[in-house]
Amino acid sequence: MAQFSYQAKSRDGKTVSGTVDAADRRGALAAVSRLGLLPIRVEAGSGGASAKGGGASGAKGGGGLSLSFSKPAGMDPRERLLFTGELADLLDGGMTLGDALNALARRGGGAGGPAAVVAALRDDIVGGKSFSDALAGYPKVFTPVYVNMVRAGEASGAMVDVLRRLAAHDERERAMRSKISSAMVYPIIVLCMGVGVAIFAMTYILPKFKLVFDQIGPEGLPPATKLLLGANDWFKAWWPAVVLAIAGGVFAFRRWTATKAGRLAWDGFKLRAPLVKGIVASAVYANFASTLESLLRNGVPILRALDLTSETVGNEVVGAELRKARERVTDGTTISGPLEQGGVFPPMVIDLLAVGERTGDMPSALEHVAKRYESQLEKNILVFTTALEPIMIFAVAAVVGFIAMAIMQAVLSVTSGIR
Repeated sequence: MAQFSYQAKSRDGKTVSGTVDAADRRGALAAVSRLGLLPIRVEAGSGGASAKGGGASGAKGGGGLSLSFSKPAGMDPRERLLFTGELADLLDGGMTLGDALNALARRGGGAGGPAAVVAALRDDIVGGKSFSDALAGYPKVFTPVYVNMVRAGEASGAMVDVLRRLAAHDERERAMRSKISSAMVYPIIVLCMGVGVAIFAMTYILPKFKLVFDQIGPEGLPPATKLLLGANDWFKAWWPAVVLAIAGGVFAFRRWTATKAGRLAWDGFKLRAPLVKGIVASAVYANFASTLESLLRNGVPILRALDLTSETVGNEVVGAELRKARERVTDGTTISGPLEQGGVFPPMVIDLLAVGERTGDMPSALEHVAKRYESQLEKNILVFTTALEPIMIFAVAAVVGFIAMAIMQAVLSVTSGIR
């Protein structure tokens, strides 16, 4: 038997330390847990701690995982997805929640970022909080949907299943956002190249012909060349004002869309705008269906599920309609009728929801809705990129072509005059 020194958390939240005898480190961890403590650090050899069984220790440093943080840094969505999946695996393997959180916090290596969040959750659990209440203390990391699904898992005793569904839900959302972002990459590249070529032509190529244009004189220049030179002179004189106007417009637009009326108007426009309306609508309906399905499948009441979905659906028009539908729900189960009254949701969604109500399996109906609109999203993205590509190329070619034509017309005027 070897001797191991440890630091641990007691049930009243105090840091304690001591020594235990065990055959290996795994046995030492088990021995500390049997004392009713949550292990923080276990090392071979005596650590100069108090007597076996663990006395209170005032030291909170000592090279272990620092616990002296109040509001730690957060997790990004990718890190939260990884945390959820790993926690589900550890719980499924037989670990207690406190031990699993402790293992994840130690694995993070350091007191910042995700490891700090996990360690703080562990401390809250040791202090007597439920897991859902601990998660609710970090709203920037864990959404209301996440917290309520965990709360439902605590009530049903199916925490592992809930965590796996949360991971699958987050993975679907990440995939959806990735598809939309990928659809915008090519148009943005083409637009940036076009703007870059236009700026290069106006600032580098055009001045090279200034001597030629001065010889012709303003009266002898072709109309296109006059327009190009006038635009160039105007931009040189007013470009600070143009930059400020653009920045001010972006700022004003962001402030406007931050208001309830502005967000409602902008989200409504996106649902009607050519080219993008198919992508926006498909993403919104797929998100609505997958979120509501996850909540209902984990036992969240329908009215609460509608509230949470309205907050996370990603479109204020659809969110407002969900809140109205919640008010119109009378028996607490039927939602297809109230949603149909608003006229926002397409007939396909309403029909599938009605089928789910008749069969008593609403989550499966919502799963069909989510899959259908995820498939529709991929098709709409393909249509968008196929249509936008020639439009962007034509617009860039028109600008560059006009600049080239204006310069060549002036040059031809000079050469014809010489002849």
